[in-house]
Amino acid sequence: MIDTIVWQKQELKQAAQTLKAGGLVAFPTETVYGLGADARSTEAVASIFAAKGRPSDNPLIVHLASRSQLSELMGPCSRLAEELMERFWPGPLTIVLPVKPGSLSPLVTAGLPTVGVRIPDHPIALELLRLADVPVAAPSANRSGRPSPTLASHVLEDLGGRMHGVIDGGATGVGLESTVVELEGDRAIRVLRPGGVTIEALKRAFPGIAVISDSEDGLAQPEQPRSPGMKYTHYAPKGELTVVEGARESVAAHINGLAAAARQEGLTTGVLAFSEQAGEYKADLVLELGSESRLEEAARLLYAHLRAFDEAGIARIWAEGCEPNGLGGALMNRMRKAAGGRVLRLETPDK
Repeated sequence: MIDTIVWQKQELKQAAQTLKAGGLVAFPTETVYGLGADARSTEAVASIFAAKGRPSDNPLIVHLASRSQLSELMGPCSRLAEELMERFWPGPLTIVLPVKPGSLSPLVTAGLPTVGVRIPDHPIALELLRLADVPVAAPSANRSGRPSPTLASHVLEDLGGRMHGVIDGGATGVGLESTVVELEGDRAIRVLRPGGVTIEALKRAFPGIAVISDSEDGLAQPEQPRSPGMKYTHYAPKGELTVVEGARESVAAHINGLAAAARQEGLTTGVLAFSEQAGEYKADLVLELGSESRLEEAARLLYAHLRAFDEAGIARIWAEGCEPNGLGGALMNRMRKAAGGRVLRLETPDK
């Protein structure tokens, strides 16, 4: 077991020194907390996989303090890549780029000739990266498959004793991981994982460029994932989660029926609902995601609520689906993955 330090933001120099020395440091970003290690050191990166219990074929995202560091890791970038960086960095956008051989540990790329790179939009993350002055590989700071952490306490719950320290920066902002894109020359942007930068935002920024979604339902299982979040079940609570989609009155009636049956079996029940409908549900624990008209709040609350169901010992959970537009695309991607593919689509209202 490793003694895990909790650093405050005024102690970033100590955290940066730990990173430079090959240690594991969890830190807040605008998306979720990341578990960082020097991306050049195979020994340091291997400790990420060991701490998380993460499959070795799942590549990692590299975080940088500035674009000036790119030349050490990549060859010349395409015009479209440069324009994406100019428009969305710092921010929740990861761009998959060709990597210079030998510039990063092969564990970071999972054997691929490319690597996902981003500059986070969070003052603590940026200062830590600047002080450490190394490229930092940083997946979400949770045990593999668990809901991503949006608070330092979530990190400690999953990884306490498995890392050297965590910087407590309070709650994260977006609450969902970054969007990951791969470019097809200057002709198209392929979205490998939806996230904080929406498909609609990409289309508005580049009206003459095709924007293609690799996985509309978020359940694709490629043999070799090209980015994190593409292959394995992620974000899952301990209880069995099912996403229910359809007309709101149908969804409420159907979930209430399933919850009643589960309670007769002696199972504890939970519902994840938007504020407009939350009062309709009968379950042991009903948690609100905020208004369906303001999905930013739902994105910030999702992972914390999934962890709250665990803390309450809820065995069966049902979640309302939403339209996959804007941030709803990323939200539904995470919900469906958290449910491991258990999705009910109701075509007509229950009678």
